[in-house]
Amino acid sequence: MSTSVNAGQRPYFFWDYEITDEEVRAILRDGEPFDKAWAISRILEHARWDDIWRYLTVADIRENFANLSFRRVQDRELWAYALDRWAQHV
Repeated sequence: MSTSVNAGQRPYFFWDYEITDEEVRAILRDGEPFDKAWAISRILEHARWDDIWRYLTVADIRENFANLSFRRVQDRELWAYALDRWAQHV
């Protein structure tokens, strides 16, 4: 399964929304806090590891973490742990 996405295509981790790669990147760059948190949450939950980093930085996740909504509590705990560990090595 190819995960490469062209600007006009829908990213595979937004399979149930009519949204293009360009639109996702615009939300991440300039979106309202609610929309940005929605997109980041979606990427963290459904994208493959390498694809997460094609869209996000650790700073993006950290800056928006309080507003992120995860379907599973364990996912929030995992990302909180990762952010904590990464902060110790910066």
